Amino acid sequence: MSELLRILLIDDHTLFRESLVRLLEAEPGFQVVAHCATATEAAELIKGTVVDIVLLDYDLGEEVGTTLLEKIRMHKDKPKILMVTAGMRDSLIRNALSAGVSGIIFKHSGPGQLIEGIHKIARGEMWLDTGAIRSLIAVDEVPASSHTPSLTARQYQVLRGILDGLTNKEIASILGVSETSVKAVIQELFHKAGARTRSQLVRIAIEEHSTTWLAEDH
Repeated sequence: MSELLRILLIDDHTLFRESLVRLLEAEPGFQVVAHCATATEAAELIKGTVVDIVLLDYDLGEEVGTTLLEKIRMHKDKPKILMVTAGMRDSLIRNALSAGVSGIIFKHSGPGQLIEGIHKIARGEMWLDTGAIRSLIAVDEVPASSHTPSLTARQYQVLRGILDGLTNKEIASILGVSETSVKAVIQELFHKAGARTRSQLVRIAIEEHSTTWLAEDH
């Protein structure tokens, strides 16, 4: 990855897109290499453009942004994808995460959250807007499977910290424990989820355990 984070922005609302371009260009370390309004334009642009981060709107008028995911994943530099959306149903959020999206942020979120989200996914982490997390866990309760291992109170706290996009150091500070202790709990979570990375852990927790791990009363 170059010193500058090279960003491709895809959004069909001209005023929003142009405002976002100005915001991103004013941020040190960001470069908007291209922006467009449609999936068709984006598919052509990405063929010859070096990109680190794709900011992709879900609702592109007559198109949906997720139709671009396969083409983006085939890009030689494998850019990270952050969906910037006015709103998505929880099933669509799950599908997008399963398809390789690194983060989801709502358009009504503040600029600071967007900037932080871009930096997070550029480092290989995930970013989920608080509203997206609430949407995913606000489902009808179903009986927990007897085969689903429950979480301890500390494991739940650490997992919530990860879902909130916190670093190990930040989680340790909030919980009043050492960073080493947080890392140990994360390894326990990896084992329970069958995951090897934080991104995998987040996806598995949301897709497979939203009604158990994320809804547990701790």
